[in-house]
Amino acid sequence: MSKAYKDHLGRPIVAVTGMGVITSLGQGLDDNWAALTGGVSGIHKITRFPTDALSTRISGTVDFIEIPAENAVERSYAMARETTLEALAQAGLSGDFNGPLFLAAPPIEPEWNARFELADRSPPSSQPGDAYNRFLAAMRQKADPTFHEAVLFGSISERLADRFGTRGLPVTLSTACASGATAIQLGVEAIRQGRTDRALTVATDGSVSAEALIRFSLLSALSTQNEPPEKASKPFTKDRDGFVIAEGAATLVLESLEAAVARGARIYGILKGCGEKADLFHRTRSSPDGGPAIATIRAALADAGIDEAGIGYINAHGTSTPENDKMEYLSMSAVFGERLPSIPVSSNKSMIGHTLTAAGAVEAVFSLQTMLSGTLPPTINYQNPDPAIVLDVVPNVKRSQQVTAVLSNSFGFGGQNASLVMTAEPA
Repeated sequence: MSKAYKDHLGRPIVAVTGMGVITSLGQGLDDNWAALTGGVSGIHKITRFPTDALSTRISGTVDFIEIPAENAVERSYAMARETTLEALAQAGLSGDFNGPLFLAAPPIEPEWNARFELADRSPPSSQPGDAYNRFLAAMRQKADPTFHEAVLFGSISERLADRFGTRGLPVTLSTACASGATAIQLGVEAIRQGRTDRALTVATDGSVSAEALIRFSLLSALSTQNEPPEKASKPFTKDRDGFVIAEGAATLVLESLEAAVARGARIYGILKGCGEKADLFHRTRSSPDGGPAIATIRAALADAGIDEAGIGYINAHGTSTPENDKMEYLSMSAVFGERLPSIPVSSNKSMIGHTLTAAGAVEAVFSLQTMLSGTLPPTINYQNPDPAIVLDVVPNVKRSQQVTAVLSNSFGFGGQNASLVMTAEPA
């Protein structure tokens, strides 16, 4: 392999040759980018289920894709399928993909209405606490393929593998809010290790439900500023009160730069570096000193062979929760020091909400598009800055500015931290 196709550590350079995205802003990269750079919010009142008794009644749900059954698996699969079709078309690839699939998918649980339906047809019991056995008896008595499909964690990746002809056993992962970035990292590593010339990396999350809202509300993680919905997500502001739960999906086609150039593919950007560190402080909270996040960013920069001065824009995790925004600011301050106030740092979540499992991949697509277009998307709802967080958040309105290296952060529950460094196509 020519030196032109190797990175600073002698590994194959990994290029992005196709991208697809769906969020509450719409379907497809063009529509999403136009809305995102236009400062449009996709957050709205929830209509999928009753919210009268809930403290949070807003979300960034994706309600415009038809699915055969109303459950998280079907919704997540449909979005992953559509973003993959878009990414492969952009990459100019047809037929069997013939490379591995790495999928980030949400934790799978049956919807409450499905559980109630199962309970209704379960045999009565004289013993308390044996609901599980009753459910098993009901399923043995009458098969329910739709319910069965909806509770299989690996079913989304298996269906994608069958549809697109990926090679080998598909990998499904769930590393909380870092999942999308982790899926991309696995694809990058597979190419760097010489195991494949191309990889399909997909992240999807269609899991918004009443139970999800209740669980996150019990953690005091969700915004309760329901009116108006589009103003609720306000990262890095003094009056932020939580994130807005949302849905979405993104697919990236990764190829070794050498293979991509050989087939004449258009290069949309380079996956230059990946960093990943664990945070053992708490099951949901991040370490207040930002130590693991600092280590994650530094690991991504080191992996990319880029120092702090090389980053021209940061796509922040920017959840709009009081604690996480503060921690991310502290971690960026530790890494970038006095230069941080001069680096544009914006949060896509101010418009699309927090797409959870999909967030790292959705924001990677938007980071690449930032470099391609020379347009920095804004952080909207930035009316009341937090004086303790001194950042150039590209407030409220997009900015024309060419950048050639972007850092994208994903800091998740369970101590899952991942950062990606992406650069423009090399000369």
